[in-house]
Amino acid sequence: MSRIGKKPIPIPKGIDVRLEGREITVKGPKGVLNRTIPGDIEIDVAKEEISVRRKTDDRRDRSLHGLTRTLISNMVTGVQQGFEKSLDVVGVGYRAELDKKTLKMFLGFSAPVEYEVPDGVTVRVEKQTNMIVSGIDKEFVGRVAADIRRMKKPEPYKGKGIRYTGERVRKKVGKSAGK
Repeated sequence: MSRIGKKPIPIPKGIDVRLEGREITVKGPKGVLNRTIPGDIEIDVAKEEISVRRKTDDRRDRSLHGLTRTLISNMVTGVQQGFEKSLDVVGVGYRAELDKKTLKMFLGFSAPVEYEVPDGVTVRVEKQTNMIVSGIDKEFVGRVAADIRRMKKPEPYKGKGIRYTGERVRKKVGKSAGK
């Protein structure tokens, strides 16, 4: 039995969970999230908790058991609190600014790089060198943060680029001047 999968998910006050067929809907103060549940996974929605079970013990069902429980738990957390990913822009002259739904980043290229922020997430530029991506869907917030980071990954010699806050960039030693 999956250690993660067998733990029940508590439903906090103010969160409404509905199960209609294979579709689960979680509604809370921050918004609404929907997800389709795999066929061999059973979900019981009680008044104060959600429990996830699998029908069989084959390999696919065992792998989906813990995953489904974690996805539903993230939905409950997302509509209640939301999720955030923080990014730092490191480099001389590197900066970011937000113009309505367009994130404009100056990353050492000849022209600024523009990124259209999709619906479902918000991007805040705290300082010119710090961005915070937030939203209710953990997977989507992580994907948008990864797309922004992909514009200029941290390079290994000086560490310049866009990195997650707290990410350590392993630096390489440059060429030696002489022997």
